[in-house]
Amino acid sequence: MKLIVQIPCFNEEHTLPQTVADIPRAIPGIDRVEVMIVDDGSTDRTIEIAHAIGVDHVVRHRNNRGLERTFRTGLDAALKLGADIIVNTDGDNQYFGQDIPKLIQPIMEGKADIVVGDRQTHLIPHFSPVKKLLQKLGSATVRYLSGTQVPDTVSGFRAIRRDAALKLNIVSPFSYTVEMLIQAGKKHMAVAAVPIRTNAKTRPSRLFKSNLGFIARSLTTMLRMYAMYQPARVFLALGLGFGLLGALPIFRFLVLWALGQGDGHIQSLVLGGALFVVGIFTFLAGLLSDLMSHNRQLLEMTLERVRRPELREPELPGLERPPARDGGRQTPGDRRVA
Repeated sequence: MKLIVQIPCFNEEHTLPQTVADIPRAIPGIDRVEVMIVDDGSTDRTIEIAHAIGVDHVVRHRNNRGLERTFRTGLDAALKLGADIIVNTDGDNQYFGQDIPKLIQPIMEGKADIVVGDRQTHLIPHFSPVKKLLQKLGSATVRYLSGTQVPDTVSGFRAIRRDAALKLNIVSPFSYTVEMLIQAGKKHMAVAAVPIRTNAKTRPSRLFKSNLGFIARSLTTMLRMYAMYQPARVFLALGLGFGLLGALPIFRFLVLWALGQGDGHIQSLVLGGALFVVGIFTFLAGLLSDLMSHNRQLLEMTLERVRRPELREPELPGLERPPARDGGRQTPGDRRVA
């Protein structure tokens, strides 16, 4: 059984050596542990450092595409390299690499498809009270939308079984962590969580500049993903809301008209009629979106069936080998993807 630890990186030359050094290379039940960095257009010495410290695979974006696309690139590369389990960790050494055996244990026991590391954010000293509260509220919202029971839903330290990775299709431009859990919940995957340790903070987060910006983008991602998988429920609720709002002024006009006081209140009828029509069109949009959602599910099943035979290929397209080392002898597993 092969385990690949993927590390999305962007200018991580200072923290990458310790991150890689903390990854255990021998785990009971695992035949081979390989480390792969996914460089997102770094402008420093990240790639040079990666080769120097013995990283097995380097996948490189020529320009910066963002964490979500970097994660997706790494997932595809790990599958093509034959990974049975994929562990994702951060290049800033936030997560304690020695906890990887604990992280993959539910998968090894056949109890989970995806395992998320719970940082126990309420215990992290450098998290402010506001950030801890936001983490708690955000995780509760994702748990509700996804139907999973993960305490720390935005933790990037997670393990994914091969079959589960084949079913994931990350499309969000902001938060792959949230989207993955919503997809996993709607696809009825077994999702587990285990407590993990974290290291001291090495640098400020690059994902967002303010808490408000993070909240706005996270909520947008949650709404988009939930509407993608439960469109009928979302649009039906909106349609009923508009319909009820429209019914109130219509009812008011009818009461006044029955009392002989309808003159001068025609605006209530116009407003109510407009809102009621909006409600009807919203409901119809929900029906159309529901049909599109089922079509998406069919496309995803087709994509999975297409990917499986493709991933039987022994070599990753575009695979390059660096110059031989150790007196001309090629070091096993020393490979680079351009």
